Amino acid sequence: MMAIILLLGLCGAPGQPRAAERRQLVVVTSFPDSVYLPFKRAFEAAYADVELRMINRKTSAAISYIQDRASPRADLFWASAPDAFEVLKTSGELMKLGPGLRPDPAAIHGYPLHDPGGYYAGFAISGYGLMWNRAYLAARGLPPPKNWDDLRRGLYRNHIGITAPSRSGTTHLIVEMLLQSKGWDEGWRALLEIGGNLATVTARSYGVPDGVERGRFGIGLVIDFFGLRSKAVGHPVEFRYPDGVMFLPANIALVKGGRHAAEARLFIAYLLSDAGQKLLFRTDISRLPVKRAAYRRAPKGYPNPFTLPREASAPMFDIELSRQRYHLVNTLFDQLITFRLHELKEAWALVHRAEARLGSEDAPPQLKADLKRARGLLETMPVTGPRSKNPAFADLFTRHKPGFTVSEAQSRLEAAWKSAAIRRYDEAAQIAESVLERLDRAQEPPQP
Repeated sequence: MMAIILLLGLCGAPGQPRAAERRQLVVVTSFPDSVYLPFKRAFEAAYADVELRMINRKTSAAISYIQDRASPRADLFWASAPDAFEVLKTSGELMKLGPGLRPDPAAIHGYPLHDPGGYYAGFAISGYGLMWNRAYLAARGLPPPKNWDDLRRGLYRNHIGITAPSRSGTTHLIVEMLLQSKGWDEGWRALLEIGGNLATVTARSYGVPDGVERGRFGIGLVIDFFGLRSKAVGHPVEFRYPDGVMFLPANIALVKGGRHAAEARLFIAYLLSDAGQKLLFRTDISRLPVKRAAYRRAPKGYPNPFTLPREASAPMFDIELSRQRYHLVNTLFDQLITFRLHELKEAWALVHRAEARLGSEDAPPQLKADLKRARGLLETMPVTGPRSKNPAFADLFTRHKPGFTVSEAQSRLEAAWKSAAIRRYDEAAQIAESVLERLDRAQEPPQP
């Protein structure tokens, strides 16, 4: 704490400009203005000689902005997804924070809250889960989902919203958590079946809570502060942490080559100060502080991740694995779900309908076998779990950026995955339709 106090004195006493000209601190962030504006206003009020210039980008675009060394050059990167910080750390775009910027506690449920190498610090804690609109579900007679697997049920068809992980670092973490907690094969089976129930894949992560609030769809897969904030400001929504949820830090880092490192460290120190941590409790922010002591001032009923139980069998999140296959996972999700959403939804609708019929009838074994094959076609992955962990293979993939082309190898694989997915989804739909037709014929009365 003493180190943070000393750091807060680097630029003079709060509210006392050290020079007539304000220095501009460039912050690249994935957070919406409802999160960063309260911090910007409070910090600038306390340190009048520093101005924060906020550059808002979705996480993948923020990574590209920093790696491309775009102008104005960033001083800070501020976002939720820890694997995004690992990507920038590995590419050499971050610099060490220095002493005093990694307060206790050091971990939550065994997971480090600050980079052990000293390149980024957690300022808040993030959980991930399910947000739903109470009125929407009640009007349609739908039960609130209790866990991720509930979202696979056919009754939720066209009632779920998500953002593509290639457009949202927090959605990427949800996807990667499912892959790590369930295993690669079962994780993708869950994601592909959930994909069959999607109403939409939104352009930005903010579109998911907005869609739930407005009743465009009933359920969203979100980072916790979206759900907690929406409920706190009066929307008819609820939020739940599913069993086995992993809590991870939301972070901030110094960008190498930034012009105002001293002021950047000052802002990090402010986020970690008592005043900065207290701001997280504002209803329009609703984030979980990284400092355990801060929860003594939490509003009644506010979730405390340090006291929420963790399943003994839940795996520890592998941040290095997530970083390594970051673009591979995003590419697979887009090629199999985002860009094939119509075909995927139609095929799963038929499979779910046929499964419901078979479950209520004494169906011939051949029909059950055919439908099992249809489900298998929808759950087939073009990449195995072991191959996803092969750095040489994962390194073939990069983010699609406007005006730039990906490698020939990535383009070739994407084209193959696309054509194979279209064939599989179409074949699965035809099989399910055939099963339904044969069931209908079996129920027809005999001709006189």
